[in-house]
This record gives sequence, structure tokens and C-alpha cells, in this order.
Amino acid sequence: MTQEAAVADLLRAVLGPRLLGVYRHGSAALGGLRPHSDLDILVVTEGNLNSAQRRALVDGLLAVSGDPRVPGAQRPVELSTVAQTDVRPWRYPPTRDFQYGEWVRDDYERGALPTSVPDPDLAVLITMTLQADSPLFGPPPADLLDPVPPEHLRGALLDGITDLLTELDSDTRNVLLRLARVWMTLETGEIRAKSEAASWAIDRLPAEHRPALAHASAVYLGDAEDAWADRLPQAHDTAAALVGEILQHSA
Repeated sequence: MTQEAAVADLLRAVLGPRLLGVYRHGSAALGGLRPHSDLDILVVTEGNLNSAQRRALVDGLLAVSGDPRVPGAQRPVELSTVAQTDVRPWRYPPTRDFQYGEWVRDDYERGALPTSVPDPDLAVLITMTLQADSPLFGPPPADLLDPVPPEHLRGALLDGITDLLTELDSDTRNVLLRLARVWMTLETGEIRAKSEAASWAIDRLPAEHRPALAHASAVYLGDAEDAWADRLPQAHDTAAALVGEILQHSA
């Protein structure tokens, strides 16, 4: 059984008839999984999850998702759920009902449970999900989800930059690639694979800012080691250049 199938089986077992749809987004839906890719999944439910369902999902995902700190582990799973009535009809900011991510594994193992919170980033996830049209379970996503207005997608992308930059030293590759994708999406209206966004941005950046982004793309594709100790000053300069382009073109 594949990891995706195991996640879908877990969702069916825990949610039963309240499970409306399970959809790929992220790398799996935008060109294929890469060596460092998570399994990104968006789930649409009928109504909100109760405490027992949250506990069962967390316990099941702890077993199915791979801890990135463990060599040879399965891929990390990032799974978000939305109650259909919270996102259809669309309103901003949307509400995320539940989220599992490996960065909170230690808290989950101590008994913490994800709660329902407003999450502007769902504008990006839902746009990717609709664009990818890649169900694991259920009808096409457009049958359950409304399209996100361009101004809300734009706002979500811009609002996420400050938090993204706080992770630059700890998650350099991902931050640079996501900034490149923000720039490309704001310019073109398309959400593409991180490597495609990097190539698009490299063609438009000044020469001195290209090497760090090119290295991030090579790591993403599995062609280089994820090593940044000697490249952090350059990565900071490149991130600043990307943010400058984003802000210039978003004015």
C-alpha cells in the first residue's frame, strides 16, 4: 500500500460519511514528488471534526507520516482539513479546521490536538488544489470548493512573507524556493512547481543573486546536498532581492 493510500484509508476510517474529498496539492500535483517533498493533502469534510476524530487522525498520522529527523523514514505528511461550509461560499480569511505537520510532532506525541483557526494560507492551498485537480478520494475539487478571488490569493501570498523570512536560516532551501514561487505567482497568476518557479526567477534576477537560488533548486531536484553553512550570507542577499521584486511588482 502506498503512503497516499494509507492516508486515504485512515481518513475514511475516522471520518466515514463526513469525508467529502481528499486532494493532492504541492509537489505531488505540480510536477511530481522530489527527494525533499512532503505529501501535501487537503481534505474537505461535512462539518467540523470532533475531539475524538482529531485524536484518531493525529494518532494515525503519527504512524503514517515520516519524521524527517529519522534517516530512511517515509515522507512527511502535511494534511489540512476544511469544513465545506467554512469555505463555500468563499470568504476571507478562510478557516482551517485541522492541520497535521511534522514540525509539531513532539507536541502531538505529548497529547496536543490541532484546533480550528483562521488561515489565510488556505487561499494558496485551495488554489493549488483546484489547479491540480488530483483527487485521492471524492469528486473533482471544483465540485466542493469555490475558486479563490485573485485579490485574496495575492493578499495571502504577501501576508506570508514575514513569517517565511523568520525560517530563512533553518529552512533556507524551502524559503528561497517559496519566495521565487510567490514572485512568479504574483506576476503570472500561476502556481507552479518550485523548480519551475526558481528557473523563472533566475532568468529575471541580477547575476549576483542567481547562485543561491540555483543551489536551492538543485537541492530540491536531488542534484545537490542541502548544505548552506558557507552560503547563508548569499542566501540572505538573494532572499532580500526576491522580496524586493515581490514588493515592487505588488505595489
